[in-house]
Amino acid sequence: MKAEEIEKKVRDTLKKIGISKKDKILIALSGGKDSAVTAFLLKKLGYNIEGFHIDLGIGKYSEECLKKTEELCENLKIKLHKHIVKEKKGVTMCYIRAAIKSFPKYKKLNNCAICGVIKKDILNKEARRLKAEYLATGHNLDDELQTFLINLFKGSLKLSANLGPITKGKENKKFIPRIKPLYYIPEKEVLKYSKIKKLPVNEKKCPCAQKSYRIETRTLLEKYKPKEKIQMLENFVKFMEKLNIKRDKIKYCKICREPSQRDICKNCELLGVINQKVDSKIYKKTQ
Repeated sequence: MKAEEIEKKVRDTLKKIGISKKDKILIALSGGKDSAVTAFLLKKLGYNIEGFHIDLGIGKYSEECLKKTEELCENLKIKLHKHIVKEKKGVTMCYIRAAIKSFPKYKKLNNCAICGVIKKDILNKEARRLKAEYLATGHNLDDELQTFLINLFKGSLKLSANLGPITKGKENKKFIPRIKPLYYIPEKEVLKYSKIKKLPVNEKKCPCAQKSYRIETRTLLEKYKPKEKIQMLENFVKFMEKLNIKRDKIKYCKICREPSQRDICKNCELLGVINQKVDSKIYKKTQ
């Protein structure tokens, strides 16, 4: 896939979901290739964008991610907002995870699952605070296929009802709709494009990432060609439409009053356990 083809696909995707160039789009920048390419393309296509980076405090890895993000935003001449977890919560993400997993109920919970819940909460709240109309993420074609298969294998097809280049939560004022400009772009093509454009990215993987269902699903999909993956995704969408499965109505968490599928959102559940008084060295580090 040539660079021009990628740019056209992204342009068509944004046009199809009705994103105006006047809309303020906050881009979740991790320091990796996907979010870097997303920012580069939206800037090139003339969209109104700003960057947002969450510094998790994972040693040299996070330092490198922040460095690459700052370099990217400087090159693109876009404003960068930073959220330093240690400054906001008093401790790094590593300590938060360790404290949560010190409880038997959450001992086997995957590191990425904990991190993902907390980051989603931060992104939505901050995007709303910064008055963004949309929150853009770097999810690509492979990411979307993996998510669908994970939900299918786990018997959670309702979660796939919200998949697509834009989330179906625009009617809720507290929820900032997410857009995925790279929805139809294979991961390998995103990597090639980032190298062609010489974008500053951290190519190292998070040292805290564990073997997960997603990694196994990614391996399963590696044998398929880009055209086959696009066809699979389109078939999945048609499959969901025929089943007419809809997600549960959005509620509001009884603790934080944020949009949630449950009475108490996962973020409040996880952070709530480490606010309990426990005799644990790990917990004491989070104080």
